[in-house]
Amino acid sequence: MCCSSRRWERRGAGPGCAGVVGLVLVAYCVVSYIYRHILKTVLLGQMLSLFICGTAVTSQYLAEQYQVNTPMLQSFINYVLLLLVYTTILAFRTGDDSLLKILKQRWWKYLFLGLADVEANYTIVKAYQYTTLTSVQLLDCFGIPVLMALSWFILRARYRLIHFIAVAVCLLGVGTMVGADILAGRQDSEGSDVVIGDVLVLLGASLYAISNVSEEYIVKNLSRVEFLGMVGLFGTIISGLQLAIVEHRDIMRIQWNWKIALLFAAFALCMFGLYIFMPVVIKVTSATSVNLGILTADLYSLFFGLFLFYYKFSGLYILSFVIIMVGFILYCSTPTQTAEPTAMPQPHSTGLDNAGLKLEENDNQMPPFAAALNHEAAAAVIRQV
Repeated sequence: MCCSSRRWERRGAGPGCAGVVGLVLVAYCVVSYIYRHILKTVLLGQMLSLFICGTAVTSQYLAEQYQVNTPMLQSFINYVLLLLVYTTILAFRTGDDSLLKILKQRWWKYLFLGLADVEANYTIVKAYQYTTLTSVQLLDCFGIPVLMALSWFILRARYRLIHFIAVAVCLLGVGTMVGADILAGRQDSEGSDVVIGDVLVLLGASLYAISNVSEEYIVKNLSRVEFLGMVGLFGTIISGLQLAIVEHRDIMRIQWNWKIALLFAAFALCMFGLYIFMPVVIKVTSATSVNLGILTADLYSLFFGLFLFYYKFSGLYILSFVIIMVGFILYCSTPTQTAEPTAMPQPHSTGLDNAGLKLEENDNQMPPFAAALNHEAAAAVIRQV
């Protein structure tokens, strides 16, 4: 019996009180442990939103100030950076995770993934030429239910009622943001062909969902370096070919100067940062929670637009940000379950896809203070019996 338990007995409290106090302290440590990880998840999601905001602001500045509309060229630069860094790492590896081995075993899968990723980026940007900002913002949310459906069937994710409520809250926040845009007069263009634009948005959202689910599977079952290296390889090839076909004339018309070059570099760095950090965030959360978290990217872009493009401010922007964050935190507050496969589960599979909120069953991954108190409380209960 520990010294603290003896003191309790001398005071007449008995060993039972020590067990109760120990259990209360264990519960406090566990709850604190969970909410630290929720905070970590929220902060990581907003970091990704800021990267997306950087790509949006630099692209819009290029388009409005210098009449440069080359989304494929901008994506191509990002894929080349991934190729130079991560595909090179794979090229120097040996064994089963070497570049040649990966290409031999599953090249066609990464070809499909690279195609989905490249065309998702291209179709969303292209849609702005045909439809309105409202349509893009609303229809882009179509990717979230598609992502949840793909996660259900491919990743065996099992959602609870609170997750569907959280998604509904986030979509309500998006609706509030769109209403703020309308009231602020940002819907100046009706679009040249709304139907084509809307179809492009739905297609791009679906392709993003396919890309994100594939990314989650790869980073949780294979490796982040393999995902980035193969996306860099096939993304460079596909975007390079498409660039030569659809944008070569636009590139020839660019009047290059140091400001345009700086904007291209800023876009490339933001996109590169998004690609290298998103697998890290997805690995500790899930693709669905990441997509909910980055719904705030449009709001960050709007806040920057107040100073760069002289947008009108509306209090509904703040309200929409708060609503989206409430929905995101609500989603992260409860881990989604993973259905057990019929075959023997992989050693790294723990039955929860929101790893940032997992409570491991072994004491090695519990906070040391909580683990010690857990043993002490258990011993006190046994002594009572």
